Parts: sequence; structure tokens; C-alpha cells
Amino acid sequence: MSIAERFMNRCSKPVKGGKAGKQAAILTLMLALTLPVSAKVDTDKVYEPVSPTVEQARANILIARQLQFTHFRDMSINDSVSGDVFDAYLDYLDGQRIYLTEKDIENFSTVRTGLGSALKTGQLQPGFDIYNLVQQRTIQRLEFALDLIDEGIDKLDFEADESIDLDRSEADWEPDEEALDALWVKRIKNSVLSQRLNGAEDEEIEDALRRRYEGQLKRAYQARSEDAFQAYMNAFAGMWDPHTSYFSPRTSENFNINMSLSLEGIGAVLQADNEYTKVVRLVPGGPASKQGQLEPADRIVSVKQEDEDKPVNVIGWRLDEVVDLIRGPRESTVTLEVIPADATDETVTETIDIKRDKVKLEEQSASKEVIEFERGSETFQIGVIHIPTFYADFKAMQDGDPDYKSTTRDVRKLIDELKDEGVDGVVMDLRNNGGGALHEANDLVGLFIEKGPTVQIRNSNNDVQVLNDEDPSVAYDGPLVVLVNRMSASASEIFAGAIQDYGRGLVVGSQTFGKGTVQAVRPLNHGQLKITQSKFYRVSGGSTQHKGVIPDIEIPSRVDKTRIGEDALDHALPWDQIEAVPHARYFDFSGVIDELRERHDKRFDDHPEFRLLQKEIEFLEQQREQTSVSLNLEDRKEHQSQIERTRLSIANARREIHGDEPFESLDELDEWQDQQAADLDSPDKEMDFIIHEGGNIMADMLELDQRMASILNLKQITAQAQAR
Repeated sequence: MSIAERFMNRCSKPVKGGKAGKQAAILTLMLALTLPVSAKVDTDKVYEPVSPTVEQARANILIARQLQFTHFRDMSINDSVSGDVFDAYLDYLDGQRIYLTEKDIENFSTVRTGLGSALKTGQLQPGFDIYNLVQQRTIQRLEFALDLIDEGIDKLDFEADESIDLDRSEADWEPDEEALDALWVKRIKNSVLSQRLNGAEDEEIEDALRRRYEGQLKRAYQARSEDAFQAYMNAFAGMWDPHTSYFSPRTSENFNINMSLSLEGIGAVLQADNEYTKVVRLVPGGPASKQGQLEPADRIVSVKQEDEDKPVNVIGWRLDEVVDLIRGPRESTVTLEVIPADATDETVTETIDIKRDKVKLEEQSASKEVIEFERGSETFQIGVIHIPTFYADFKAMQDGDPDYKSTTRDVRKLIDELKDEGVDGVVMDLRNNGGGALHEANDLVGLFIEKGPTVQIRNSNNDVQVLNDEDPSVAYDGPLVVLVNRMSASASEIFAGAIQDYGRGLVVGSQTFGKGTVQAVRPLNHGQLKITQSKFYRVSGGSTQHKGVIPDIEIPSRVDKTRIGEDALDHALPWDQIEAVPHARYFDFSGVIDELRERHDKRFDDHPEFRLLQKEIEFLEQQREQTSVSLNLEDRKEHQSQIERTRLSIANARREIHGDEPFESLDELDEWQDQQAADLDSPDKEMDFIIHEGGNIMADMLELDQRMASILNLKQITAQAQAR
């Protein structure tokens, strides 16, 4: 029986569910008429369409109710939401518009506005029919690609004046199958060119491409009902906000294991990103974080075990299967091939070796160092406290262990040690700190202020809860600088925002992530729903959501804000504000901030490391602005040569700053970087200057305004403020 006949068979059965049910039947019939059999399918290898289950339909109804009545965003399911779900679902299934044609999309138009009502009543068939069509089209495309490779890549023309778009997410759908054929020829030519320019031989390239497409083809044939349901529900849930998502029973198991940190692996949080698996963040103290090469927004192409000769291509794989492949015994090594976050071409990859291990609490612990700064005849000693995450040993706490570890406890000890060493000021380094335990952020603020509110939490009913520091003691009452960057999120933003609102210190760095929402995981009859239920607000009333914390003094960053950050996510909840709560204001920096910024800017202009950072940022921005690449061999060679020259120039300029010998070639640079990544004890010279700049700003503060000394007596300042 053909695929079309199977669909027609199903459509001949009575349909229930009113308008939604009729639309489901119409779409089913429509797809039955448009689904061709793949051109290269064996008689014993035909794609079997997946169908929804009763359990999934029930879960769908529960999800719809939870979203409408308990999510922070008050939004009903209407025709507008229906169209947005449709677009998001297609973005997930064919985000680069390489499988479906314009004709396919036109055929969907009759049910575009009907998905919402179907989702409210558990009518899942429209979503499953769309999924089945995309899988069938995917099989066609992959079969075409394999046929082309079988003909020999040496027959491809690399002399024509052709180019290919790097990102097709906003491109028009190709009008027909012939146009898609032409697009796929370009895609394969692009892959071949990139690998040839990286030194691979044609036989090796053909083998790599064949394994890639055969792996994707195998996955397409093995599609499961749960794959379609999870993709459909996540497109649906994502309309409310990007942190609301559905976990299938299998994904729920992985999520619960990851939350307990009891699993051995690489210490990276991953998520599905179209056909790729993307790195969301690295767990502080974990193997990937310590190794140093893997970055947020990197996309994983292949995974290789240490006892295997060839990597397994995981493009098109399910997230849970990629996670299983990356996990493994402690001390074993896994090799990831990734497309770097800043790559302009998805065929340019990097190979990273990571030794698996457990994420140990002690390796996430806060640490300190002391740096000296000279200002004329004076020497200032500045203490730096690095906080990779907001942690607490909950088990030891529950067991009543009086010496349980936590961020606040550890920082208090470090502060005492720094005070014994006679430091003149403290820099808190929260760069790359993705958050953690909320109560630890509250308690940490309390080390630097007297009693007072630290953060406000508002739920969907507009009820506001205020978290307070109830301890009047102050662990450190001296000058303070807080370093942040784009990867500082959640609890880090609460701490930095409170320090800024209290006038307790200066925030330095780049705009933070903007993750100001709180999620809860709720069980369903089938899987779990992670749903956003409240938002964080600063004591001054502004939300940390979307905007994050804006530094008092900004330091440029290599991170692409258009790709990383809350405001880069679709349907992110907006920034807003509520009433401020009464809080002290310890110091007014308005009298010195302009001078501090001028001094910082002058150092930025004069410091070779800062100038190099700016050059690097400009280079990355130029790369990001590139929308296409040439498929002409000579043009492509020149383009790659230019990129390599720039990379080598920047690397050697940095070598010169540190008094090291320049690299003779890019291969020598790459080999050195691999060695540095393998040596976990090697200093990160590239980032030292940012810590030093935080210390320099602190020294400027002390030199500029001796009134900073008055911060040393918070009680006196508070009393004066109350008297006024």
C-alpha cells in the first residue's frame, strides 16, 4: 500500500471533534495527495508515517490548559497563535528551507489558522501530517544528495561564478523540486570546497559526506511518534516564551538526571536546534568548561569515542540520542566535531577532545587572588573573587552538616582572608556565571549590605514576593566592583542589579544575558511541562528580564548579542517594571563616573590588548555580516586565505604583547591552541586584562574620591541618609 493510500484509508474513517476535527481531516487528505514516494526507496524500505497516541492527545489538552491558565504571559489560543505555531513548527522541521517547496507551503495554507483550535482539543493529526510530509521530503533530498555523490564529486563545476546563502532561515521557499535540486547541488559543492580547502582528499570527502547523509537518512526512516509530538508541543509551548517547553518521558529522565548532577559526562547543557544539537551553556567546573574550547552556541556535527576510528555524524539525530552518545565512563575521552558559534559557514568545523568526568562541587567553588596597582606614590592591593556559579550542597544542608558548602559561605571566608591581607578594594568576577541557587544570590547580597530587600518576584496573578537579607551584619563594607558579561545570567543578574541599585559598587563589563524568569516543572500524564510562572524584578522596580543589567562602565565583548542572550530568543517575555521597594543608597557615583569612564576609555585606547580585542571584534562583525560564500574555487581560496591571514595576525599580535615568538603558520597556531586546551593549568592570558581593568577601575575610584573611604562605615551612611 502506498503512503497516499494509507492516508486516504485513515481519512475514510469517521472524524470527531467539530471544526478542528474537520480541518485535521482536510489536511490529512491534502497531504495524502501531495506525498510522493521517494525516488530511491527500496521495496522493503518505505517511510512509515507516524501517528499520535491517546496519551499524547491527553497530554496536549493538559499542556494547552496549563499554558492558558498558569503561564506568566496571559495569552489565549486564537487564530494568530495558530499561525505563529505553524511558522515555528516549520522553522523547527525545515528551518533552512531546504526540504519543502513553495507549493508544499501553499497546500498548508487552508489549515494554517486551524491549528490553535485543534491543539486545544487534542486533535494532533494536523501536526503529525506536517511532520510526515517533512520526513518524506527529507528522504527525497537525502536520496538526491547520495545519488549526486555516487556520480562522483569530481564532476562538480567549481569554475562558475556561483554563490550560496549562509543562512536561509528568511529566504523564500524554492518554487519546485527542480529548484531544490539546484540548491542541493550548491550545498554539496559548498561542503566539498570547504573540505578541499582544509586539505581533505576527494575520496575522504566522499566518504564523510556519504556517512553524513546515510546517517540522516537512517534517522528519517526511524522517525517515532514521540519525535513528532515533542517537536509539535515545543513549537506550541514556545509561543508563550522560549523557556517553556515539553519534555517527553525520555527527555524528562535526562533532565532529572542532569539536575542532580549525578551523571558522568562533559558538563554541557544541550538543546535541539533544527537538525543540529546546540550547546546552551557549560557547567562551571565541568570537563568542557575546564578544557576551554567548547563554547555556548556551538553546534555538534559528530561524536567519536576514543576506541573508535571514525566519528558518528549526529546531524538530524534526536537530542536524547546525542546526549547518550556523548555520555560515557569517567576518564574516557569523547571527541566532538562542532561548528563554532562565530563560524560564518556551517561547513567550517573544529574538533575538540574532552575527557569525561563528574562535575564536582569543589571545582565550582569561589576562589580569590590579589593584584597590585600603582597610582603615583600609592600602591593599591585589590582582591579578586571569582564565582563560577551560585551553588549549595543541598544534601549536606538537609543532613544538618554545619560545614556544608555554599557560595555565600565560601565567599565570606575569602573576604575574611582578603581583609587579613589588607586589600583596599574587592572585585567580584561573575563573568560566565549562568546563575544557580536563588537563595544564594540573596544571601550573597547580604554580605555587602545591612538589612534590606534584594529581589522582587512577581507571579501571573501580579502577587509580588520580596526576598530580604535579614542579617544586619556586613562581611565587607569596602569599595566594590562587579564584573559581568553576556553569559552572566539569572542569579548573577540579581546580585549585580542589587549592588547597582544600592549604590554599593560599580558594575563593569558587558550587558548581561537578561534571563529574568522563573520556571517550574510540572508532571503530565505523558512527560513533563517546564513552564514560566514568574519574573524577577530589581529592588528599584525594573525587571532583569530581556534587558539584563546594563554596566556602569562597558567593556566590549566578542560575543554576538544577536545570537546569544534573552533578547535574541523568539517570544521572550518583555522588559517591564513594578514599584520599587524602599532600600538604602550607600554611595552616589554620579560625581566620579564620568572621570572613571574617561580613564577607562584612555586605557582602552592605549592598551595593546584592548586594541587587539577591538580589532578582533571588528573582524568577527565583518564575518557575521557576510551573507553568502562563493562556490568558485579560486575566489573561495582567496577568501579563506584572507581569513587565515587575519587570524594569524591577531594571534601573533597577542604573542608579541606577551613576549612570545610569533607563529609561522596557521597550523602551528592550531596545534598550540590544542596544547593549551589540553593543559588545564595554563593561564588564560587573553582574559587577564579584563580582570586587571576591573582592578584599575577600583584603583581609580580610590584615587579619585577619598570619600570612598566613607563606604567603610555603612551604619554611619545609613544613619545620615535616614536623617536627611
